[in-house]
Amino acid sequence: MFLIVGLGNPGAEYAGTRHNVGFMTVDALAEKYGFGPFRSKFDGLIAEGQISEEKTYILKPQTYMNLSGNSVVKAASFYKILPSNIIVIHDDMDLPIGKIKAKLGGGSGGHNGIKSIDAAITPNYNRIRLGVGHPQGKGEEVVNHVLSRFSKAEIEAVAKDIDIVVDTIEVLMKKGIAEYSNQIGMLMSK
Repeated sequence: MFLIVGLGNPGAEYAGTRHNVGFMTVDALAEKYGFGPFRSKFDGLIAEGQISEEKTYILKPQTYMNLSGNSVVKAASFYKILPSNIIVIHDDMDLPIGKIKAKLGGGSGGHNGIKSIDAAITPNYNRIRLGVGHPQGKGEEVVNHVLSRFSKAEIEAVAKDIDIVVDTIEVLMKKGIAEYSNQIGMLMSK
């Protein structure tokens, strides 16, 4: 059994922003694999389905980014899903648009959603990081950047990244994060 978590902020005003690329990706996963409808539970929206013959839950925390861990720990505890079977998909400003990285565990890289999940369930879960680019400055410029929408050219690149994640997620579930990371690396180099 797996729990796939897409990070983002709830509400129409945040739809399509850089910080919501996790929501965008899990929506695409739910559509491709024919998941049931999202329903409100665990301080989030959760849908049930199957990927690669594995019962899988997709979760979109509705707590705002900084409290994402509250939603993840509730769902993981209820379904008794270990961190090794949790996959969190999120934006990463340290990666340019068009770049995807995957790893098990590690630091938060300053991402408040990841900090919250680390504190709630330990850092030992799978992470898929989608690049959203970095602004020149710090502080308020960073906040404005992650809450901004993609340009037309950027959204095309992001859509390709989302397609790659959706098309390869079974590799992660069947063969683990190392093989998945290799697969992503090969696809990114094409």
